[in-house]
Amino acid sequence: MALRTALAMILALAAAGPALADGVLPGKLSADDRQRLETFDSVRGEAIGAARESDDKAAVATLDQILSGKPQAIRGATDLAGTWRCRVAKLGGSDTLPLVIYGWFRCRITDDAAGLRLDKISGSQRTAGTFYDDANADRLTYVGTAYYSYEGKSKPYGSDAERDQVAYLVRVGPDRLRLEFPSPHLESQFDIMELERSR
Repeated sequence: MALRTALAMILALAAAGPALADGVLPGKLSADDRQRLETFDSVRGEAIGAARESDDKAAVATLDQILSGKPQAIRGATDLAGTWRCRVAKLGGSDTLPLVIYGWFRCRITDDAAGLRLDKISGSQRTAGTFYDDANADRLTYVGTAYYSYEGKSKPYGSDAERDQVAYLVRVGPDRLRLEFPSPHLESQFDIMELERSR
């Protein structure tokens, strides 16, 4: 009886607590996406270098602001859920257009029994996916898919390799995050989504 009571209490506490990022990346993560994560640092450095060669000095200044802030511990964070404003910087697209920064849109992070999830909920180009714990406590791994607003919703990861996305999420302030996508399939060499808490 005591054991049953203890188990019931543990289950109740687990149900009441926040759902955190899953501890294990899905086994179905493609070889291509694993390779993208493995080359993250080198691709990031090359793309940032190319972007800073842009003739658009205002855009370069904005990129520097986006890149500001030292990553903080994020594993186990319980305050990420909510609505965020988000914008994307595309780096290293071409010699003539090495940096493009889009305007602000809306994103939502949800924290429930399904885990910690991200949805970009405005704009024509969208993303939806799940966060997973990483060996590095200062980041989470994002696995998701890209889709267009007219499609209504995203397809499951793995159903279209050209839409599959992987990224690392870092926290650089109480109300600032960066989601960094290495080697996107379209338009650029490296994408950075900056997220700021909506008030």
